[in-house]
Amino acid sequence: MAKKLIICLVAITIIFVLLFVFFKIIRIQDKILKNIYPIKYSEYVEKYSKDENIDKYMIYAIIKAESNFNPNVKSKSKAIGLMQLLEATAAERARTIDVQDVQESDLYDPETNIKLGTSYYSYLLKYYNGNNILALTAYNAGIGNVNEWIEYEIIKSDGSDVENIPFKETNNYVRKILKNYQMYIKLYN
Repeated sequence: MAKKLIICLVAITIIFVLLFVFFKIIRIQDKILKNIYPIKYSEYVEKYSKDENIDKYMIYAIIKAESNFNPNVKSKSKAIGLMQLLEATAAERARTIDVQDVQESDLYDPETNIKLGTSYYSYLLKYYNGNNILALTAYNAGIGNVNEWIEYEIIKSDGSDVENIPFKETNNYVRKILKNYQMYIKLYN
């Protein structure tokens, strides 16, 4: 009888140790993933995504893909800051939302960049009737290209055929943001 009790206690102890290790591994994985998919500049992302009625996790996903949260980045195509805005696009959005004249240096400011980038993404969402995939495609490749691809039936007007986006960079970009978006929802929602 005592032998059976000892075996049961050892088995229970092993189960508790395994459960402890299992949950510890899950917490470590969660911490690693949260380092890969951080929440930064939340005061601006939360404010402007709420103002524009956009899912904040989509804005985090865009920033992750565009700049990996580096506000000082400038691309070969001269896109600037966290949400990688071209100066002309930023100036157009600034006029639309009554922001004073925007200079290139302003686009390195996280708040200004997120405000204008979120406004631009919101505009694209409205333009494409709430279709995230088409809005993301246009964010990267431009409205003109997306409209042409739809007109010539290269991509569907519902955006359901991401794999047909003809620009490899844009094709990968949209997929990356959708993956990022799913990770943000999984980790923080």
